[in-house]
Amino acid sequence: MSDTASRTHESAGPRHTGDGTVVKPGDPRYADLISGTNQRFIGSPERIRLITSTADAVHAVQEAVREGKRIAVRSGGHCVEDFVCNPDVEVVLDMTRMSRIEFDHARQAFAVESGALLFNVYEQLYRRWGVVIPGGICYSVAVGGHVCGGGYGMLSRTLGLTVDHLEAVEVVCVDAQGKAYSVVASRDPDDPNHDLWWAHTGGGGGNFGLVTRYWFRTPGRTGTDPSQLLVAPPAKVLFGQTAIPWDRLSEADFRRLLLNYGAWSEQNSAPGSPGAEVSSVLVLNHRAGGPVALVSQIDAERPGARDRLRGFLTALVEGTSVQGDPTVTEAVQELTWLQANRHLVTIIGNQPIPSVRGATKSAYLRTNYSTDQAATMYRHLNRPDVHSPGAIVMLMPFGGQINAVSPDATASAQRDSVIKMRIENWWVNPADDASNIGWTREIFQDLFADTGGVPVPDSATDGCYINYADADMTDPEFNRSGVPWPALYYKDNYPRLRRVKGRWDPRNVFRHRMSVEPPAAAFR
Repeated sequence: MSDTASRTHESAGPRHTGDGTVVKPGDPRYADLISGTNQRFIGSPERIRLITSTADAVHAVQEAVREGKRIAVRSGGHCVEDFVCNPDVEVVLDMTRMSRIEFDHARQAFAVESGALLFNVYEQLYRRWGVVIPGGICYSVAVGGHVCGGGYGMLSRTLGLTVDHLEAVEVVCVDAQGKAYSVVASRDPDDPNHDLWWAHTGGGGGNFGLVTRYWFRTPGRTGTDPSQLLVAPPAKVLFGQTAIPWDRLSEADFRRLLLNYGAWSEQNSAPGSPGAEVSSVLVLNHRAGGPVALVSQIDAERPGARDRLRGFLTALVEGTSVQGDPTVTEAVQELTWLQANRHLVTIIGNQPIPSVRGATKSAYLRTNYSTDQAATMYRHLNRPDVHSPGAIVMLMPFGGQINAVSPDATASAQRDSVIKMRIENWWVNPADDASNIGWTREIFQDLFADTGGVPVPDSATDGCYINYADADMTDPEFNRSGVPWPALYYKDNYPRLRRVKGRWDPRNVFRHRMSVEPPAAAFR
């Protein structure tokens, strides 16, 4: 699509060319299409429309608006809250059939439709052109929601967030008169639609319109050779795996290990620092679920890579009794990046149980944990009343190239943190909902007890990640900080997001319980 087209209020409706696939109650497919990964939430929509093209999307949105139906958009179905699978939603627009990945010669950028799964995006971009987007490790997440929430993964410390490579986005919006139309918004600051592009660099899904596709090109890259227009992953990586059995960890050992990880992250998260070349995920399983585990990687061809990775692994256990313990398994192997990526998604990003129920919370840390927080973490991970093998705290070092970008350059405002934390719990039996949701709430509340039970933006913490949306942040029972939930996720970027919302979704067609509020009263 040309630059001229991207700067116009496109299509008073492109012609509807989709096949109009609609699934309604009574169809054998219906039960599979009314829920996502988190089976705590089951919808009851009147219909699910499987979108096949931008024109089809415009038609489907227009039809729903004309009928006064509440709509929700689903790409991969990984929303951890009830934003899509909600009894108020009457029409679900399912993007899974829009999954093409191609190079757009007109834009000199890689076009990825919103239903494409991350694993397929990585495979195709790398196999066909030798490039990559630095996205997440859960293979079955689709780009539709992942990208507009910011996007983060194992390559982000060296390559930045996914949105740092976003060139343009195509969105189906609805104007004040109720007319659905498609529009392309680009990174170009002279693009009159630029604010819509900006909102999709961390504003989160379900806010401004229906995303049909993204275009990716790394800033500053020019020319006609696709292989040079987007960042490339390492050809080979050193991939480390470490497992420490809980029975080898005293409380003192655990506290030291956690504080070592935090201290290393503080000292090695500056943009361009040698330590920023190391990425990792520290998986703190509850004792009922497995050992403390670590995966780590570094570009194998960086000078001193093996020593740098070894230094990180040594620093993690320094001063603990597990240092040199033969029962602690540790392996470092050289793999191609593609091999490592496939292996990573099988050991961390895989969720094989089809009926899983879940609860998730998140926090950004600007500094290391306190000794009291380390003790709190140990206590909750060893509680004898918790029996869920899916109770986990995951820590990932942040920073590096992520922190080279200013907080207002994109809608992803957290740009000086050193750790991203995710607390999650996954289970199967609905009878266990209360206890398992309770565990996630209690550990989170206790970790941030000094700031009202949430990680307020201050000198130590920096709020939450919108792709791990948590409705508890809107509830004064759980957020006692006095800080409104939008400030936790968007910080100072929220007023601008509200202005974008007012311009591009003035009727508040695209909404959910944590959507961006318009600047004035919206049509309901």
